[in-house]
Amino acid sequence: MTATAHRRIGVVAAAALSVLAATACTGTGPSAGSGAESDPAPAYSSYVALGDSFTAGPMIPPQVDPACARSGSNYPHAVAETLGVDDFRDVSCSSATTANLAGTQVVSSGATVAAQYEALTPDTELVTVGIGGNDIGLVALAGSCLALDRSSGRAAAPAGPLCATANVRGGVDLVDRAIDDFAPTYGAIVREIRDRAPRARILLVGYPTGIRDGGCYPDQPILPDDATYLQAKIDRLNAVMQQQADSAGVDYVDLRESTVGHDACQPAAQRWTEGLFPSQPAAPLHPNADGHRNAAEQVLVTIAD
Repeated sequence: MTATAHRRIGVVAAAALSVLAATACTGTGPSAGSGAESDPAPAYSSYVALGDSFTAGPMIPPQVDPACARSGSNYPHAVAETLGVDDFRDVSCSSATTANLAGTQVVSSGATVAAQYEALTPDTELVTVGIGGNDIGLVALAGSCLALDRSSGRAAAPAGPLCATANVRGGVDLVDRAIDDFAPTYGAIVREIRDRAPRARILLVGYPTGIRDGGCYPDQPILPDDATYLQAKIDRLNAVMQQQADSAGVDYVDLRESTVGHDACQPAAQRWTEGLFPSQPAAPLHPNADGHRNAAEQVLVTIAD
């Protein structure tokens, strides 16, 4: 291992430990970006963040890019701040699919956003990628699971599960099939990043726990079987992402385990993923600021390993 590599590992480890120490001392939740006591030299001088809304942080203040609903408090910003990165480019964008990594994206305002891969250069040293949920229709699936009176917006229990049975045809789970068919795309993403940024360390960032097993109807308007089904699909997407990361020889950042007990069913003070009606500034069914601070901690710890 080179002297530069040793230096990077040491600096990143110190940064990660400072974040975790701050969390332990306050006892109020994750606190990535709260900073070390000194300003260490950056372990990575160039960092690019790619991803969808779970990376961008829609509705979390401050919103620094209205077109993509990107927050200046999302996990990439916290990671960049903690590491002291000089050249930081966060091009994550809400509603992005993997097609928008290589091609332009037309956002809800009608504006056209550049392909995310364009942010990569041969000098890029660190890349995080959090994407795939929109490709397999994760948000649409969550919407289809909601037991909701569409006219009043209140919980309204139907006769039986909405999505746990509707997505199974002839004994085949269509969501499972979509996830499994999509899995090799992660390998293609890694290859493209390596072509454009051959020096970069690459981290695939998973999705957090959305809702506990069995849910919490009617606090969150999703029936028990549907809640369990929805989380199982999030878990399956995470599993194939991890498998593909392992096969490609890159890092996988697990957000599932650290967010157990911080799902949409928890009291507002312990909730890192918001429910249908957010109690903190965040998009429905998405991580809030605490969720992004936790994600930053997990990225930093993974880098330090």
